[in-house]
Amino acid sequence: MKKVLALFVVCVLLFAAGAAFAADKIVVRVAHTIAPDSHYQAGLEHLGKLLDEATKGQIELQIFHSSQLGSERDAIEGVSMGTLEMTLISSAPLANFTNAFLVFDLPFIIQDRQKAYAWMDGPEGQKILDSVLDKGMVALGIWENGFRMLTNSKKPVLVPEDLNGLKIRLMENPIHVGTFKTLGAYPVPMPFGELFTALQQKTVDGQENPLIIISTSKFAEVQKHLSLTGHFYAPAILLINKDFWEKTLSDEQRKIFTEAELKARHWQREFCIDIEKKLVDSLKEQGMEVSQPDKAKFFEAVQPVYKEFEEKVGKEAIQKLIDAQK
Repeated sequence: MKKVLALFVVCVLLFAAGAAFAADKIVVRVAHTIAPDSHYQAGLEHLGKLLDEATKGQIELQIFHSSQLGSERDAIEGVSMGTLEMTLISSAPLANFTNAFLVFDLPFIIQDRQKAYAWMDGPEGQKILDSVLDKGMVALGIWENGFRMLTNSKKPVLVPEDLNGLKIRLMENPIHVGTFKTLGAYPVPMPFGELFTALQQKTVDGQENPLIIISTSKFAEVQKHLSLTGHFYAPAILLINKDFWEKTLSDEQRKIFTEAELKARHWQREFCIDIEKKLVDSLKEQGMEVSQPDKAKFFEAVQPVYKEFEEKVGKEAIQKLIDAQK
């Protein structure tokens, strides 16, 4: 009888310990809008693995891909209000919340990615990240998204004049819209989750995205022409709710999270650069016709955009980013 009672007590204690462990476990829901085989997903899975290892399972990352929790704007608003813990989004939609990120949206402003990384990871980049603090968010780091390329179903785009009249889906960003208006296109801001259907149904003629998104989103099925314009470089931003960061996570957990994010950021950047090298050939094999546009003509054509947005972006911020790449 004593042995049975002792065994019962042990079982109760083990159950209680397990329940306490489960109660202490912190689940971080993180949303993004692109495919489950994308660079966002790969980077977040790597972050989740690092957190799991460093906390012995106490912090679990739950990833929601493919706009499962809404658009990028929905995700930003969710993180800001605390209905979602974290999101990885393109910097461009943040223009609706703070002007600080607009400097990344100017056409052709990023020419040297490696030098831009050093600037983004330094004090100037931190100033930009800190601009969301009063919006109830903490920006943990600037991740890779890639240079944006143009696709359409109508014709090769080699010079700015080739864009005249084309309906091009864009992110909801004033500089992106202004740039394509200047180039003669008809901009159509639209959530990413609606884009494939819009291309399929010819609601829009084309779109612009990094090569890795063009590939993982299967745009080759609904777009014939790929032009390697590299016109925008809108990086990805990892955002977390400020109250969750400061009140739910302990000092030690924030330290672990910060270290894991930095490792995941560098890993994800290398992942993107490596995969980009193979994507042009892959998209050709999928039937896309690839064009090398005259970038000098495009650069010249978009100069009015700099003048239009110089005051809003900040002349000093623009010059600092340009100088950092010299």
